[in-house]
Amino acid sequence: MRIAIAGANGRMGRMLVEAVLESADLELVAALGISGSPEVGQDAGTFLGRDTGVKITDDLEALARAECLIDFTRPEGTLAHLQACVRLGVKCVIGTTGFDTAGKHAIQEASRHIAIVFAPNMSVGVNAVLKLLGMAARLLESGYDVEVFEAHHRNKVDAPSGTALAMGEAVASAWGKNLEDIADWARHGHTGVRQDGHIGFSVARGGDLVGDHTVYFCGTGERIEITHRAGSRATYAQGSLRAARYLARKEKGLFDMQDVLAI
Repeated sequence: MRIAIAGANGRMGRMLVEAVLESADLELVAALGISGSPEVGQDAGTFLGRDTGVKITDDLEALARAECLIDFTRPEGTLAHLQACVRLGVKCVIGTTGFDTAGKHAIQEASRHIAIVFAPNMSVGVNAVLKLLGMAARLLESGYDVEVFEAHHRNKVDAPSGTALAMGEAVASAWGKNLEDIADWARHGHTGVRQDGHIGFSVARGGDLVGDHTVYFCGTGERIEITHRAGSRATYAQGSLRAARYLARKEKGLFDMQDVLAI
C-alpha cells in the first residue's frame, strides 16, 4: 500500500515515516511539510541517515502518488489535506485532535467520497481502555464520582486531549447521556459541592510527557483507577498503520479504531 505522511518533519511525522519504512507491506511515496520550513526539499529519511528517494514537499499534488494519507498535524492543515484527498481519491487516517464542530462535519462530508479512519488516539491499548471504561461505567453508575485526568508535553495546544474527551464520552455514553451536558471542564474559586452524575476533567502540561490518562471512579471507601500511559509515540504510529491497512478494503465511509480492532 502506497502511503503519504503529513507533517513528515515533525516528531510524530518522523515516527510515522520510520514505521512505514520498516514495514514490509507499506511503501512511503509522499511526505508533506509546512511551506517555508527548512526541511522542505530534504529527503524524508534524512533524520535516520537514510536516502528514501522521497523529498519532503509542500505541494499537495504529491498525494496523487498515494493510496492513503496518515495525518497527525493541526486541524486547519488536516482539513486542507483532506480536500486534496477527496479530489485525488486518496484514503485518509486522521489522528489530529482539536477539531471544532465544523471541522468534524467536514470530515463526515469527506467520508461520503473516500474512506477515512478518524480517531482521537490510534493506540491499541487506549482503545482497549475505552472498551473497559464503558463496562466499568455501567457497573459503577450509582454511588461513584468520575474524574478524568490527562497530562501531555508542554507543546500540546488543545485541552483536554482528544483521548480524554473520548474517555469521558465512553462513560457518558454508557450512562445514556451527552458528555457536554454533564462535563465539568474547570474548577476555580467557591465551586460548591460536587454534582452527582457529572464528569470532571483536569489537565497537566509540561516537559516531554507523551501522554498519561487516568479515569477515576471514586466511591465511598474505595477508588477504581483505569490508567493508560504512553512512553513512546511508536504505539500511535503502529496503530495508524493498522488503520491504513484496514482502509485498503474500504472504498468510502467513516470509521474509528474500534472498527479497525473489531471491538
